Amino acid sequence: MTSAPRNVLAVIAPHVGGRSAGAGLAALLPSETNVTVVEATGENPAALREAHVLITALAPVTAEHLAAAPELRLVQCASHGFDHVDVEAARARGVQVANIGAGGAESQNVAEQTFALMLALAKRLIPAHTALVEADWALPRLRSSLTELSGKTLGIVGLGTIGREVARRALAFDMTVLYAGRNRLPEETEVRYGARHVPLDDLLRTADYVSLHAPLTDGTRHLLNAERLALLKPTAFVINTARGALIDQDALADALEKGTLAGAGIDVFDPEPPTEALRLLRAPNVVLSPHVGGVTRETLIRIALAAVQNTVRFLTGDRPDDIVNQTS
Repeated sequence: MTSAPRNVLAVIAPHVGGRSAGAGLAALLPSETNVTVVEATGENPAALREAHVLITALAPVTAEHLAAAPELRLVQCASHGFDHVDVEAARARGVQVANIGAGGAESQNVAEQTFALMLALAKRLIPAHTALVEADWALPRLRSSLTELSGKTLGIVGLGTIGREVARRALAFDMTVLYAGRNRLPEETEVRYGARHVPLDDLLRTADYVSLHAPLTDGTRHLLNAERLALLKPTAFVINTARGALIDQDALADALEKGTLAGAGIDVFDPEPPTEALRLLRAPNVVLSPHVGGVTRETLIRIALAAVQNTVRFLTGDRPDDIVNQTS
């Protein structure tokens, strides 16, 4: 790395570790790099104005932030998701945006969380645990509502890296796998993962479990709205370990409250963290977790290292990996 000063602004949102996590990330960068750690993108206007690189851990980067950073050339997301960054505004200003590619371990973690939620719903683990600690032997009441994964149909929306890990595990549970996506995958990929392509509405009408693994874009926001949720069988379950805004959360709460949907397992919310107004917090037959699907101690270390390595790659004149927009 050259001896010229390089200014890096690390914005680590409080709900993912804040300044303490940012200090650990900053310590991984070369000593000749000027690093400022904040918890909100606009918290330090001078640092934003002088930054060459902005590393964001789920902190928003808006068009206004980009306009206030004339020296900025790279936004590095310390995450696989990048929907918290205004990618088009960055492109217009010649700023590259890079994420952390979905590695095998991270994909496996999300796939495991998906099945944890599915099993918790099928076996009604939350009401069973709650009843037992309250000295309520709930077996007679629960036994008729417990279900199996074996023999059920799993509909996967988005058979990318994570979706494929989910499909692979579904086969071990003797489930039938359907998938929907913008493009049909090659036949050899379908055979490998035992997955059959169907239109989204057909998937929703057929599946016993619907698991979302699509990216959040303008075209996928509220992909599961009231109309599409109404297509599901009343015995079906919805699982979301991708992005909260893929589902109309009020419409999902309506379906759960009316009993037109059997249950939901949700690891992601819109916004995050959710407010007390979120009706899903009080909806029946839900299992909720605070966006922990892709997170383990080992994964957090890998993500931080990958973000730092890509930043160093950029500062030393190389092209960063995993650019999600193309600039002129």
